[in-house]
Amino acid sequence: MQLLEVPPKSGYVWLRQGLWLFRRNPLAILTLLFAYLFGILLLSVLPIVGAFLPLVFMPGLSVGFMAACRDAIQKKPIFPNVLLDGFRNHGNVVARRLLVLGGYYAAAMALVFVFSALFDGGDLLRLMIFGGRPDDETFAGPMGGAMLATAIAYVPVALLFWFAPVLVAWHEITPAKAMFFSWTACVRNGRAFIVYGVLTGVIATLVPMLIALIMLLLGLGKFLAIVLMPFSILFTAVLYCSFYASYRGCFGVQEIGAIDPNVAPPNT
Repeated sequence: MQLLEVPPKSGYVWLRQGLWLFRRNPLAILTLLFAYLFGILLLSVLPIVGAFLPLVFMPGLSVGFMAACRDAIQKKPIFPNVLLDGFRNHGNVVARRLLVLGGYYAAAMALVFVFSALFDGGDLLRLMIFGGRPDDETFAGPMGGAMLATAIAYVPVALLFWFAPVLVAWHEITPAKAMFFSWTACVRNGRAFIVYGVLTGVIATLVPMLIALIMLLLGLGKFLAIVLMPFSILFTAVLYCSFYASYRGCFGVQEIGAIDPNVAPPNT
């Protein structure tokens, strides 16, 4: 494992490579995404524990997406059971470590939502635990501030866990060390991640706004959801693929197979 320092433009390259990876096998990637979301949904319907139980399994399941991207580069077939790659194909020790990492992630997210209670008296926290659907006025009130605080507080959590799952599964290191190396890799390549985050935010917000504006001008507003939902799903799939590109760039992983020559390597 070699930790590299990449230029800021790598944030753009990761997204471009994510799109390239998705195009290698879009049907398989989308199937994997739906299987992942369905599994998370099943866990989340459980009372009380459903708010945090999915978080325990998220790191392990994310390894499955990384494995799918690796297989796509190597032109291997991708089946839905690759989603369990982290728990099934690396031994019991790694499986336990991924669950421990998931426990750390759930605890970190609990702290994030407890922090949000300082801004809305715990409304957002109760919503996450007991479910429900807030109205528009709620978002304009204290809960809006709590959601902003949650987003800000989540940033250090994201840095700790961005690479940690794959480091635990593929590099056989302990959860604590994996979190440390993930944090170090993200901070060392902070400029690239800023570019990555800004571009992601722009695509996720401005593109839907542009689509909505065009459809409204054409009098097709009633079909807006039909268009925006596929865009959201496709962009989410590309984003998940870009996670693997960022790992590949920050840790100098080159031996997994040939990358499309039209896509610049993330460490150049």
